[in-house]
Amino acid sequence: MRRRTCLALALGLSVALGACTTMEDGLGGDLIKLNYRATDALMQGVTLDPAQPVLVATLVDQEELSESSRLGRLVSEHISSRLSNRGVRVVELKLREQLFMKGTTGALLLSREVRDVSQAHSAQAVVVGTYTSSGQTLYISLKLVKPEGNTVVSAHDYVMPLNANIKGLLR
Repeated sequence: MRRRTCLALALGLSVALGACTTMEDGLGGDLIKLNYRATDALMQGVTLDPAQPVLVATLVDQEELSESSRLGRLVSEHISSRLSNRGVRVVELKLREQLFMKGTTGALLLSREVRDVSQAHSAQAVVVGTYTSSGQTLYISLKLVKPEGNTVVSAHDYVMPLNANIKGLLR
């Protein structure tokens, strides 16, 4: 009886660990953790004024800078959440009328608009980003940009597997 119990527990633990590995491989909930780690890396060594907000634009397709996807919007949401939870004042761009909102694309900040929009919000910085795919990999580049002169203060690049989950978000 005791041996069967141990075997059942071992089997249960094996299944549970297998589910974690599957979730990791498919990203799932780990997509949030991956984007949070990328945000932390982007902000490493950066000092921000807590009185001034930061804007987070929708990540765009590097091949077509006026286009995004559900993935671009989702990554931007994760970045906003992480910054906000870390005490950074983040302005919700979806509530603003003067931004370039293209259908279901999201809040796109074209380079010529960064200065104007950030000045309107007294923003000290803007997070912008692009993504592109190659083979089985999705490459993401994030930049923290000071509006004055579009100066890059910090940058972070990372990858994620281009699996069925990510492909579905790119459509």
